[in-house]
Amino acid sequence: MVKIESVEPGSYAAELGLSAGDWLLSINDNDINDLVDYHRHIETGHFTLDVLHGDGELWEFSIEKETQEEFGLQVEHPQPRQCGNQCQFCFVHQLPKGMRRTLYVKDEDYRFSYLYGSYMTLTNLDENDLQRIIGDQLSPLYISVHATEHTLRRKLLGADIPEILPLIERLTTAGIELHCQIVLCPGLNDGDALCQTIEDLAKFYPKIISLAVVPVGLTKHRLRLPQLQKVGEKAALANLEVIHRYQDVFLRQKGSRFVFLADEFYLLAREPLPDFSHYEDFPQIENGVGLIVQFRQQIAEVLAEAEELELNRVTLVTGVSFQSELEQFAHKLAEVMAIELVVIAIDNHFFGTDVTVAGLVTGRDLLAQLGRLDLGDGVILPDVMLKDRGELFLDDVDIGELGEKLKCPVLAVETSPWGILDGLELLAGDGVEIIHV
Repeated sequence: MVKIESVEPGSYAAELGLSAGDWLLSINDNDINDLVDYHRHIETGHFTLDVLHGDGELWEFSIEKETQEEFGLQVEHPQPRQCGNQCQFCFVHQLPKGMRRTLYVKDEDYRFSYLYGSYMTLTNLDENDLQRIIGDQLSPLYISVHATEHTLRRKLLGADIPEILPLIERLTTAGIELHCQIVLCPGLNDGDALCQTIEDLAKFYPKIISLAVVPVGLTKHRLRLPQLQKVGEKAALANLEVIHRYQDVFLRQKGSRFVFLADEFYLLAREPLPDFSHYEDFPQIENGVGLIVQFRQQIAEVLAEAEELELNRVTLVTGVSFQSELEQFAHKLAEVMAIELVVIAIDNHFFGTDVTVAGLVTGRDLLAQLGRLDLGDGVILPDVMLKDRGELFLDDVDIGELGEKLKCPVLAVETSPWGILDGLELLAGDGVEIIHV
């Protein structure tokens, strides 16, 4: 059984009289022991529910609802399993001292991979875990591979780990689909090692649905850590050529390009991004693969929908790598809406100026670089700057605190043209202070 933590007002669960502190026992006679069980069995239109009420009374319900409609329960969230690896490029190891303790937690949990698309390395699974994944068909999972050659992978992960290819074979043979990634570290897992990894993983297609190659992220806080090279223009261009060759081959052989590069490679190489169709069904969009192209695809739709608003000037905030892209869109949107849109790219002093993505901008850098500016009618920033799309930036600054100190409305919106349009429309409304769109 699993504890009910909250019930959404007006939901199916609320109408049934369920409340925080009750215990969910089963759904359709399936025992519910954690959040994974709950999500697997609640996504249906008709089900029975057994609940142990807070006063000790046993309740049973028969429910009919729209399949996609939320039931309205929040059940107890499991604590993440810890990662025992010492990856050379681990971002947690590159955090400065003095931050909130939970930021230094390295999670490695197949349940979070299934629920949220979190990447894991498959290094801490025991036989019970594997049997549950296979028996409950927890699919797809998201796997950080980095290298398939065992000695190199041990070096990259800094631990005595099991070989990954037999684990992948067991999972895929049992019907589990995987999305994989390679964090590319020049001089370590590029070149021949990269080719071997791609070829080894491609053999499992279509059970391995996609493979993303992303550049290693290095902060200025790498004290007493192995020296790693960043991906520069030359390395980015070389890897573009390698991946494009594989894509051409796989598209002919498999009907899919299979392996995709993060947008950052194209920016670093100063090469144009591929067109929309290149990314197929965008299987690795959350990994920064095709995000810019998808953004561009939505621009025409948004410009056709946008209308003039009673706003004078609004500040749009982003990371350095996305500045040019956002400026081009902002110029077109400002003309349509007859307002001034000012784009400000935030330099990342917290992690180091080599870190240029919006998702790693901190509240301190926002406050320092925006604090003395005239921000107009408000600030719109992408919700990827907030941890888990919540209330806090990576340095624990609260978005509410940011708005108070900047003395203007601050809106966190979906990272898309539609998100920006929604934000502008909300700013033009009455009583806006701090909003998440």
